[in-house]
Amino acid sequence: MAESKQRKTGTSAKQRLFSLCLAMALLAALLSGCSVSGTDSNEAKTEESSGSVSQETDSGSETAVELNIVDDNYRNYYEIFVYSFYDSDGDGIGDLNGVTEKLDYIADMGFNGIWLMPIMPSPSYHKYDVTDYYDVDPVYGTIEDFENLVEECHSRGIRLIIDMVINHSSSQHEWFTTACEYLASLGAEEEPDVTVCPYVEYYHFSRTQESGVWYEIPGAIEGAEWYYEGEFSSEMPDLNLECEALKAELESVADFWLDMGVDGFRMDAAMHFDETDSQLNRSILNWLYTYCCETNPDFYMVSEVWAGSSTIESYYASETPSFFNFPNSSVDGVIEKTAMGTATAEKFVNTMLTDQQTYSAVYADYIDAPFLTNHDQVRVANNLQNNENNMKMACGLLMTMNGSPFVYYGEEIGMMSKGQSDENKRIPMYWSDTDTTGMTVGPENMTQGIGSAFAAVDSQLADETSILSYYKEALLMRNQNPEIARGEITIVEELTGEDTAVILKTWEESTIAILYNTDTEAVTVDLSGTALESMELQNCLTVGVEEITLTDSIVTMPGQSICVLR
Repeated sequence: MAESKQRKTGTSAKQRLFSLCLAMALLAALLSGCSVSGTDSNEAKTEESSGSVSQETDSGSETAVELNIVDDNYRNYYEIFVYSFYDSDGDGIGDLNGVTEKLDYIADMGFNGIWLMPIMPSPSYHKYDVTDYYDVDPVYGTIEDFENLVEECHSRGIRLIIDMVINHSSSQHEWFTTACEYLASLGAEEEPDVTVCPYVEYYHFSRTQESGVWYEIPGAIEGAEWYYEGEFSSEMPDLNLECEALKAELESVADFWLDMGVDGFRMDAAMHFDETDSQLNRSILNWLYTYCCETNPDFYMVSEVWAGSSTIESYYASETPSFFNFPNSSVDGVIEKTAMGTATAEKFVNTMLTDQQTYSAVYADYIDAPFLTNHDQVRVANNLQNNENNMKMACGLLMTMNGSPFVYYGEEIGMMSKGQSDENKRIPMYWSDTDTTGMTVGPENMTQGIGSAFAAVDSQLADETSILSYYKEALLMRNQNPEIARGEITIVEELTGEDTAVILKTWEESTIAILYNTDTEAVTVDLSGTALESMELQNCLTVGVEEITLTDSIVTMPGQSICVLR
């Protein structure tokens, strides 16, 4: 099993420089919703800690700004569908150079991790059916373009992970086409010889149509039919991940991308490696993770197991870092329900605590991967019916959760989708109303244009009350307080109820408090006689222009607001 890895907490000169640059870039957005009186918070802190930068800002009161971006695998991730993101060469299709051009935008928001959806050669627009594991799809650019993207990411303190699709390949992959041609040539009494065609072991082939989803190989001799498994589609034949020769091949694939500087893999369809054997699936994840960590001890893996909490809990026995927290995501999850007011603040914090206790009991080094929606789900704006305040609140809740949050491109500006087709969930990024530079045309079968009730990126950047500005403040809050991602949770029961909740998070002997008001009306919270009594306001998130105030141990919080005390 994989050995626990010692996380790095030091900060190199490059990271310190990155933190300083990020602090300067975010200066205008800092802490606009806080006001403190009756304390000595007006005095700007000047002490620097490891991995932090202190800077003063003036947003109604002089408040300390301390970035504390720890160089470990707790990150703020931005998910990008390259095809629809940014077009650098004018062909209407997003590309790797387009991502590179937008790295400053991504870093300025406060993200320090990027997940690229599949970039390897593929006949489909989505590229989840790979034809060559050792290259970049030509519509996205070249290997040299990718190497430049990695270098530019790392120069900004951003780690880059890519989709690794090993549950299946494309039916046009050379492994599969060669195997099918060979099997089709065999007579009814002939058995395949792996010394002649080793690829026949790379997939699941059978003389009979087994239970599950199997397709007939075309061109076989009459009476000598062959079938292959393809649970997702006939164009995506399932790989046989028990085949040692295939595993050796996939280790070479991993080496190739690690040599390119990739920092981790997002493992697609991990619970489908074998449809009936979850233990095998866990062992496959552990095998690849362990192998990659031998090359890069800081290697990160996050896996897709689209299932309930008990199943995700069982997959942490793989001793791999992260699984997407599907139970908390989308319209049925606790984040959006809390933002809408259909789940209580108490329910939200109890869910966080339960997740931490449950998953850490299975794998102590787990890193949760919460998110709102992804490329397979309708967007947040749909679920929250374009309610701007609820969308901001959902972001604020996400950014106070443990682990590494993932944000799907366009969520930060309120983009929406129409209908259930995957193409309509992967629409062009809405950069500008007036400047079409870099705008993509989107997937061929997309039946909608850009869907948004809100302004484009350029307009929202200039609006301090926009959804985008809220995202920047929420990410800043996270980057200032490493306890948010890593801290052990304690619920302050006497201050927690239906619409108001208070938790403590403790990491490396440092404790912060997070206060939530999920009601649309203002509330006051009396800190007298509690562990929070001597704390001061550090960060405030409000959906409007109202301020959170702290006076004589009384915190006044406008509707749908969050604050951090330290």
